[in-house]
Amino acid sequence: MFTDIYSPIQQLKHPHLSQLWIKRDDLIDPYISGNKWRKLKYLLSKAGAENKQHLVTFGGAYSNHLLATAAASSRAGLKSTAFVRGETVKNEMLMLCQLFGMTLIFVDRESYKDKTSLFQLHFGDDPNAFFIDEGGASMEAVTGCAEIINELPTDIDHIFCAAGTGTTAAGLLKGIHDLGLKTTLHVVPALKGGDFIAEEIFKYLGHTHQLSLHTDYHFGGYAKTKPELIDFMKNFISSQGILIDPVYTAKMMYAIQDLSKKDYFKKEEKIVALHTGGLMGILGMKDKFF
Repeated sequence: MFTDIYSPIQQLKHPHLSQLWIKRDDLIDPYISGNKWRKLKYLLSKAGAENKQHLVTFGGAYSNHLLATAAASSRAGLKSTAFVRGETVKNEMLMLCQLFGMTLIFVDRESYKDKTSLFQLHFGDDPNAFFIDEGGASMEAVTGCAEIINELPTDIDHIFCAAGTGTTAAGLLKGIHDLGLKTTLHVVPALKGGDFIAEEIFKYLGHTHQLSLHTDYHFGGYAKTKPELIDFMKNFISSQGILIDPVYTAKMMYAIQDLSKKDYFKKEEKIVALHTGGLMGILGMKDKFF
């Protein structure tokens, strides 16, 4: 179901950095996009090996992970169900999930915190049901994301990625270690109080000095923005011709821009930003732009 796909690396125009590149994982697939494709790759292989026919996962009302799981399930001929956090709503993202055949179960925020209990309550007696955590968080997802490093040059000084659960970052760090590279991984949490991301990463890999966390670019918290982020997005998209989203990739690119102004990098250092896709989520913030 998943074939090997290598996304391109594109150089960006930048006034202070001569070697700023972006890894275009957003081009892998319009629906199983970016790091979602990487995370689901081995999870679906595991489900197949266990002869599971029904993927069950979790996410918010504008979750790119839900859409990716719905699309992947449809292509693999599997059923899919999602527990959606919060009150019952209708939006473009959930409509697409349903078009791909996904069943939606809305649950209150308190019940949502115990995902294992929700799964057991609804699907504990279903031998075909396969649990996938929110965002695809798992060692299988880490393994899939680690493969990104194999597609990059070995002389990169800095790699940047945005983070929600830290799974993608853990995969990148694993890939860096597996190849014995000296590259520093820079992680930009999309959530307020994002210091916990480091511990989430270390759960998979153990501690490392090659991780740098930048927690000051959350713009108020997860799925929150401020006018300066929206203005930055508009300028970036119009000048680079690359769409980024306000939840993750815009915050990452803003961090790179701000750090460059503070002379954080040497001009000749090679920097690669990972575009993790998830662009459909921009629909949830369309009213903020014009």
